[in-house]
Amino acid sequence: MNPNQTSIKSGKQDMFEGVDFYGVDDLLSEEHLLIRTSIRDFVKKEISPFIEDWAQNAHFPYEIVKKFGDVGAFGPQIPSEYGGGGLDYIAYGLIMQEIERGDSGMRSTASVQGSLVMYPIYKFGSEAQKQKYLPKLASGEMLGCFGLTEPDHGSNPSGMTTNFKDMGDHYLLNGAKMWISNSPKADIAVVWAKNEEGRIHGLIVERGMEGFSTPETHNKWSLRASCTGELVFDNVKVPKENLLPGKSGLGAPMMCLDSARYGIAWGAVGAAMDCYDSARRYALERIQFDKPIGSFQLIQKKLAEMLSEITKAQLLNWKLGKMMNEGKATTAQISLAKRNNVAMALDIAREARQIHGGMGITGEYPMMRHMMNLESVVTYEGTHDIHLLILGHAITGIAAFK
Repeated sequence: MNPNQTSIKSGKQDMFEGVDFYGVDDLLSEEHLLIRTSIRDFVKKEISPFIEDWAQNAHFPYEIVKKFGDVGAFGPQIPSEYGGGGLDYIAYGLIMQEIERGDSGMRSTASVQGSLVMYPIYKFGSEAQKQKYLPKLASGEMLGCFGLTEPDHGSNPSGMTTNFKDMGDHYLLNGAKMWISNSPKADIAVVWAKNEEGRIHGLIVERGMEGFSTPETHNKWSLRASCTGELVFDNVKVPKENLLPGKSGLGAPMMCLDSARYGIAWGAVGAAMDCYDSARRYALERIQFDKPIGSFQLIQKKLAEMLSEITKAQLLNWKLGKMMNEGKATTAQISLAKRNNVAMALDIAREARQIHGGMGITGEYPMMRHMMNLESVVTYEGTHDIHLLILGHAITGIAAFK
C-alpha cells in the first residue's frame, strides 16, 4: 500500500477545534497553548487524512518517525542539551493528548520513544550513553523500544527470566520479551534483565548484535497502525558500556512506566474528545423523524455524560501535571489517572458508536478504531485491575497482588 494514498476519511476535513467546557485553557500558559496548536495542526495534516487506511491495512507508516522528531514529539520533557524539548509535564501531556486524538497507536510510538527509551537513558544512563543516543532518538533518526514484559511475566515483571552473565569483557544476554511496541523497526532496545545475583538492570541492545531478533506480531485487532513485536536474545554479546549504571532493581523500569502512564492519562482524553466531537457533529446532522437526532433526550443524555466525563478528566490531568512538575506525583496518583481516563475513553467510544448507528462501525468515522485501540491501552503499562490494586495498596497499606 502506498502510505501517502488518500484515505477513506481524507475527503472530510478534520474539523476538530477542542473540548473545553470549564475553561481549562485559562490554566495553561501561552507556551502550552502554542505547543498544543502546533501538534493539533500536525495531526490534522500528517495523521488524520491517512489513519483509517493505515489502520485498515495494518500499516505502520515508518516515515512518521522522522516527522515526530521534527515536530518535537519525542522526549519533550528531556532537557534540550540532549535534543529534547526541555518542556514541562503539562506540555508533554498536551502533546500526547493531541497525538492520541489522531490515534492511540501513533501516541504509543511517541510515548514509548520519549518515556520508555529516552527517559531511562537520561535518568539512569552514563553521560556517554546520553550523548550517543538521546539526540538521535529526539530527532527521529533512531527509533527505540522498551523490553520488560515477557511471555510468562506481564503483571508480575519481577518474575522475569531474561538474564545476563558477566563474561569478562562483555555480558551474555538470553531470554525473550513480548508485546513490545516499535520493536520490529527499532534501532535500539532498552532491555530489563536479571544478573547472576537476580538483580534487575537495564541494558541497551542495538539492532545488528548477533543473536538479537525482533519478530513482528501480526493479526492484531488493535493498534493496527502501530508496529508490535517480540525481542529475542540468543547469546547476545552486549558491551559492558551498554549497561545503564544509574539505578538497578525493579524500581528503575517502574519509574519509566510512571512517566509513560502519565502520558497515557492525557492521551486517552484525546481519544475521548475525538469520539465526542464526532458524535456531537453527527447528532446535529443526522435527521430521523423529521428532526436531528440531537433533539432527542436520550442522545442529549449521552452527549452530556460524555462532556461531563471529559471535563473531569481534563481537570484531573491538569492537577496531576502540576504535581509532576513539582516532583510530588506518586505512582498511585498516576495509576488513578491512567485507570480512570482510559476506562472513561472506552465508555465514550462505545456510546459515540451507538449515536452513529450503523455508520459507526465503518472507517468513515473514528469510534471503532479508537475503541479497538483503547482495548490495548486499558491493558498495557498496567492493566485496569492492576491499577485498582495499586490504589488499594495506597489506601490500605496492604499489597493484594503479592
